[in-house]
Amino acid sequence: MRKQLFGVSLALAFSSCSLAATNVDTMADNIEADVIKWRHHLHQHPELSNREFETARYVETYLRSLGLEVETGVAKTGVVAILDSGNPGPVVALRADMDGLPVPEENDLPWRSQVTGEYDGKTVPVMHACGHDTHMAMLMGAAKILSDMKSELKGKVKFIFQPAEEGAPPGEVGGAEIMVKEGVLKGPDVDVIFGLHISANLDVNKVSYKPGGAMAAVDPFKIVIKGKQAHGAYPWKSVDPVVTAAQMVMSLQTIVSREIKLIDDAAVVSVGSIHGGNRSNIIPREVELVGTIRTLDKKAREHVYEAMARKVKGIADSMGASAELILPLDYSYPITYNDPELTAKMLPTLQRTAGEDKAVLAKAVTGAEDFSFYQEKVPGLFLWVGGKPLDVPEEASPAHHTPEFYVDDEGMKLGVKLLTNLTLDYMNQAD
Repeated sequence: MRKQLFGVSLALAFSSCSLAATNVDTMADNIEADVIKWRHHLHQHPELSNREFETARYVETYLRSLGLEVETGVAKTGVVAILDSGNPGPVVALRADMDGLPVPEENDLPWRSQVTGEYDGKTVPVMHACGHDTHMAMLMGAAKILSDMKSELKGKVKFIFQPAEEGAPPGEVGGAEIMVKEGVLKGPDVDVIFGLHISANLDVNKVSYKPGGAMAAVDPFKIVIKGKQAHGAYPWKSVDPVVTAAQMVMSLQTIVSREIKLIDDAAVVSVGSIHGGNRSNIIPREVELVGTIRTLDKKAREHVYEAMARKVKGIADSMGASAELILPLDYSYPITYNDPELTAKMLPTLQRTAGEDKAVLAKAVTGAEDFSFYQEKVPGLFLWVGGKPLDVPEEASPAHHTPEFYVDDEGMKLGVKLLTNLTLDYMNQAD
């Protein structure tokens, strides 16, 4: 008898889940035109990090129209809204980022950006060259559907519209790290957080996931090498920081190639700029190196930190120079780490929503995401949603952060459904 009852209750659960999925599909179809309209507006009016004032007002106005409890000015321009079902249950957070980039748009679209902004004291073109416009539109769509399904929810939903994911302007702080410090995961306390990123390299209607380390920790660094200036014709009178810098650049590459077990996880140490000297016949007093470290494993990250300090000091000492390592330089993102248990728990949701053959296991990437700051505090799952038109080969798809960057409107409907179904399924499984 007990087995019979269990079978009946399981069948009812699956029936209820199927019904909810059908409702979400229909509601996503009905709201798709609005999601596209929101995306086009946001794309035409991008704003730089920590300057998302009009963007925030646009999002706030819409969220208030849904009857949600809305807080503004979080981490400067962030918007946070709460949907309280009135029923007991977990608090599920959903996050979208809001900032554009100082990139000139070169797409021939009726809704292309022609906006300028100010960055580091200069007037620059601004473009949503990483798809944050689609992220906001998808989350607005999910907020609408979940608000309409309020009576069916169990618990609360916290909608987080975050500024400055691309990094705060020089001399400022911002982004997820500051939102967390200001208590975005508290009051009510968040149990789980979901986020997604549009991908110009993944076919529309597909979603990719990666348990564990999905995106790299990022640690910028600066090395200041000081030697002794001399005439270029008499190098023996110098302590040459240029030669010291050259040896240092080559030695730093051996951290990854000879000290990190790359069959486990990738790592990167890249020097992006070298500055020193101003004439061909003067050996300068000082040289600066600036670069970035990317790691997908906590132990590897700790090892790179130790090895950087060891090599910088050792080479400087061997050349009779002095060197200062500043690590991290100005900001630092942790590893974007998808909780394996949560990923396994929600995988059926991804497969049901996108289709089993369209929920793809991905490899980790050495790009970074400050969604990782939320995942340090609560279990989180960060996904990639396809935005590449099916008739465009992957190798021909423009890269993120470029003037030609483009993602298809068609990809957003899946994102809306994923955010909605992840929320519903997590709430139902939390019983």
